[in-house]
Amino acid sequence: MSLTSILSADDIQNAIKDCEAPDTFCYKKFFKLCGLSSKTPKEVKDVFQILDEDNSGYIEHSELKFFLQRFIPSARTLTDAETKSFISAADDDSDGKIGVEGWYLVSHRKISMWAEMILLVGLRLSWWK
Repeated sequence: MSLTSILSADDIQNAIKDCEAPDTFCYKKFFKLCGLSSKTPKEVKDVFQILDEDNSGYIEHSELKFFLQRFIPSARTLTDAETKSFISAADDDSDGKIGVEGWYLVSHRKISMWAEMILLVGLRLSWWK
């Protein structure tokens, strides 16, 4: 399976072009431009498995640094700041790596992280009542 069997080659090209310059990568915009944010949970998981080069069930810093090159081999690497920001956004258990659940949530995030946290806290509080 390849990324282009799930995502449009043109959409991938547009997403890569949008973040050509160092420190311009925004995961939300990238996922929207390449079409991942509108894919089903199975398709998102399939993309995750393609990007998980060592099949560990996680995308680690070393894999994420070359994230863009997995889409287009001539693309740049992510900067350390971009990589750290991406991991912190998707790392749902603070272990320094991204699991498939965190990957899905970050690829489909439509609201700000703060709004999501407030919503989750509210849901947890209502559950305890």
